[in-house]
Amino acid sequence: MGPCMGVRRGLDLARELLAREGSAFSLGPLIHNPRVVARLEEKGLVPLGKDELDERLQGRTVILRAHGVSPQVRDRLLSLGARLVDATCPRVIDSQQRAAAYARRGYTVVVAGDPAHGEVVGIGGHAAAAAARDGAWAVVGSPAEAESLELSGPVAVIAQTTIRQEEYRAICAVLARRCPVVEVLDSICPATADRQRALAELARDSDALLVVGGRDSANTRRLLASAAEMGAPCWLVERAEEIPEELFRYERVGLASGASTPDDLVDEIEEYLARRSGPAPER
Repeated sequence: MGPCMGVRRGLDLARELLAREGSAFSLGPLIHNPRVVARLEEKGLVPLGKDELDERLQGRTVILRAHGVSPQVRDRLLSLGARLVDATCPRVIDSQQRAAAYARRGYTVVVAGDPAHGEVVGIGGHAAAAAARDGAWAVVGSPAEAESLELSGPVAVIAQTTIRQEEYRAICAVLARRCPVVEVLDSICPATADRQRALAELARDSDALLVVGGRDSANTRRLLASAAEMGAPCWLVERAEEIPEELFRYERVGLASGASTPDDLVDEIEEYLARRSGPAPER
């Protein structure tokens, strides 16, 4: 339950910065949770779009979120005179460094994950910068995409930290069959695996499942997908008002949350369920 280590660290850095300076920018929303982003905006944190990197950043502080950025984006911000506060998750930094190391050795780095996700783009950017050649990296989101990928030479596979283990294994199995040399790196965040295991245990004791978190959060959507695959009636909500009446037809409801879901929102959902249905839900 609650934010993972990387998200907590980013939030702590942002809050300390805003308390000290009063305002700052973040490169994109700091985390994928609209409530938290709105609260930070009220305190002076302004999210920047990728097309908003311009002269107004001269002398201003920009927070790099937990997902990390490519070297190209970092260089662009520094060239504009921005002061950087790096909130990149240490596990993501490790993936970036390993991607760069393999790319320098002539491997094609294949990142398993969402091609539009900031973490994936950043890892790929480190591989590209290290290799300085076309085709230094690729991204695949499914075994089918891995089947159609055109590859030659050795391959290093790195997972987006929030991908499900089952997805990663399936993608790696395809690449291992198709490529003569494949190095599979263990890069899934343990917190992601822990949540998936906890969800499976919760599903065994529940009639329905409620996943709390932002709809833009990759790991939250994956929790919902896992819940659906388990066959349980399930919903994703960002706030208590979104909980459907249908949920209250079930006697025992399991409550899970994504890695970017704040503790107070989980508490709010629990309190709402308790008011509507009696005793507070078990964690």
